[in-house]
Amino acid sequence: MLAAIALLAASVLALAALLVWWAYPKRPVDSVWVRPAGLAVFKFTDVPRGRVLAPEEADAYARRVLAGMTLEQKVLQMSGDTWLWDFTGQRLIGRPWRSGRDRRAGLPALVHSDGPRGVGLGSSTCFPVPMARAASWDRGLERRIGEAAAAELRAHGGRMWLAPTVNLLRHPLWGRAQETYGEDPFLVGEMGAALVEGAQGQNVLATVKHYALNSIERTRATVDVRADERALREVYLPHFRRVVEAGVAVVMSAYNRVGGDHCSESRHLLREILKDEWGFRGFVVSDWFFGVHDGVKAAEAGLDLEMPMARVFGRKLLAAVRRGEVKAEVVDEAALRILRRRIEMETRPDPRAYGPDLIRSPDHVRLAGEAAEKGLVLLKNEGPLLPLSRDTTKTLAVIGALAAAENLGDRGSSRVYPKDVVTPLAGLRAFLGGQTRVVHDDGADPARARSVAAGADAVVVVAGFTSRDEGEYLPFALFDETETGGDRAQLALEDPDRALILAVGDANPRTIVVLEGGAAITVEDWKDRVPAILMAFYPGEQGGAALARLLFGAVNPSGKLPFTVPRDGGQLPSFDNVSPSVEYGYYHGYTLLEKRGQEPAFPFGHGLSYTRYVYENLALDATAIGEDGEVRASVDVTNAGTRPGEEVVQLYVGFGRSRVDRPRKRLRGFERVALGPGETRRVTIPVKAKDLAYYDPVARKWVVERMEYDVLVGPSSRPSELLVVVVTVVD
Repeated sequence: MLAAIALLAASVLALAALLVWWAYPKRPVDSVWVRPAGLAVFKFTDVPRGRVLAPEEADAYARRVLAGMTLEQKVLQMSGDTWLWDFTGQRLIGRPWRSGRDRRAGLPALVHSDGPRGVGLGSSTCFPVPMARAASWDRGLERRIGEAAAAELRAHGGRMWLAPTVNLLRHPLWGRAQETYGEDPFLVGEMGAALVEGAQGQNVLATVKHYALNSIERTRATVDVRADERALREVYLPHFRRVVEAGVAVVMSAYNRVGGDHCSESRHLLREILKDEWGFRGFVVSDWFFGVHDGVKAAEAGLDLEMPMARVFGRKLLAAVRRGEVKAEVVDEAALRILRRRIEMETRPDPRAYGPDLIRSPDHVRLAGEAAEKGLVLLKNEGPLLPLSRDTTKTLAVIGALAAAENLGDRGSSRVYPKDVVTPLAGLRAFLGGQTRVVHDDGADPARARSVAAGADAVVVVAGFTSRDEGEYLPFALFDETETGGDRAQLALEDPDRALILAVGDANPRTIVVLEGGAAITVEDWKDRVPAILMAFYPGEQGGAALARLLFGAVNPSGKLPFTVPRDGGQLPSFDNVSPSVEYGYYHGYTLLEKRGQEPAFPFGHGLSYTRYVYENLALDATAIGEDGEVRASVDVTNAGTRPGEEVVQLYVGFGRSRVDRPRKRLRGFERVALGPGETRRVTIPVKAKDLAYYDPVARKWVVERMEYDVLVGPSSRPSELLVVVVTVVD
């Protein structure tokens, strides 16, 4: 017995020693101790402050700082400053991540924090998840959210924000679908660019992630994703390019492999496309902990910063340089990129002071509420049942456990910790006051819920998913939570939720179903049994208040789906989160259904309103343009109802006359417009000829075909709702 205990103790000690060895940062000795005394150097603190530096000025100052650094100092810039005791059991609410501290060079630590729906430090404002914000199709709103979140990060002492996520929603089962902006590359790119512009206006380094082809959770660290060059260039990279063109400071490489290489070690992705072809002048950071495997290969491929600690860079990289396995110029380039971006962001004048009063300020809380209102999508409204009337709704039944739950979404790296969360139940009770009796049943017993529903003037059923069902996959308890998220198991609601909806819908014909979740949820087996359906996503800390205002008509719904809701899984591409290698094809979402001639449950871009919009008089300012030209499409949009509202005007381009295989159409523009009752506005949307191109993998270039293109404008991607005109691209 004693021998067994001794053996167990020895095993535990050996395991602990192995963990310490693995987690102890392999950083070079700080060169402050090895530099000869009295050597004058130009420091980061010597860079002039208080004005915007032109790119060439920032580059020149970065080179001067770099010239005074030893090889050890440069290598130090390429790794995070996290130690074992920093991350063991760490909660994101506790400490931020840090990198780049070098006292000799005058460099303070660069403080990083996560959170595409806010800042993962302290009690910051929790905005709706990006997928909900994508449903607003509102660039200006997303820009303001970027400004607010970045201002809160600055108030926490941070300078680098790990957002936005712009991976394409290829399949709604992906666990982190909620963190991105939908299935269409154009919409994803526009929303991601808006967030970056807002955040970097506060002198914060925004980080676009995860580059590239990352849309599986369970095998994200190992899976090899394969796509042909046309699919890669036309489907899975355009949104990254759009954000790079918007000036994003940092690109984060993904965990997965692409074409056999880990993304952090892919020369094709990092050097050939990102840095050389797109002209990206920022730096590339790895994803955390397991993002880099071969330090030599990663450095040569173009990875600039390993986070959150030195595992394959640090002393290993320093030794590789000294052995001649990595060129010293590679280290110089990486350190220069980091210094250049830091100089640009950390020396320019700030637009405001960043005191603690900015953290979850009243303005930011109101902004979270506005985002929730604009992101709610009214999928169905038979009758119309909605909006409900406060005067005639004397008893409102609110059914479902999620109605009283603080359901903010994923509890992984994107988690935000607000002080107060307005649930659907709390929001309805606060909005209605004592005028309407609000009764709640958790829905655990369908018979009891049916009885409660039968005695009400209207019923709201809240159903869907939580962080237990979908989110970032965490196979070990890195944080203080045991929930691991991962890819969602099914497209439909769980059986108890579906049974509850059917029972309540049969008991009361005035039943509204509110869905919470990160992406599409199939509704075929119950959608005809209830008159109204709303998609709420994970609506943030003010979601319950926004829902109440929309249900009772204080707000006119204006959200539009950023993805297609299929009838069943057979309308989607395959989703394989088990195999070591998967193939990503050219078609998914609405482009796949249109190619097959299939009807979805709800099309991409769909969303109803309490008013009615009429589209007329679509025209182009030119019927023929050159390959470097631009055409402007204009259409009259009229609010033909009695309520003010906001409409999202969508422009698609059709490629039916192409000589190569292309989708029937793709989104190429949109504008959100506010209209009063009876008001007509002429909405103009530009389209550049270069955005009509396809990628020729043989010639390795983009090709704009000389042919006729359909220009389609309307309220959704549904063909019957679109007006059509033709433009010709000529020599």
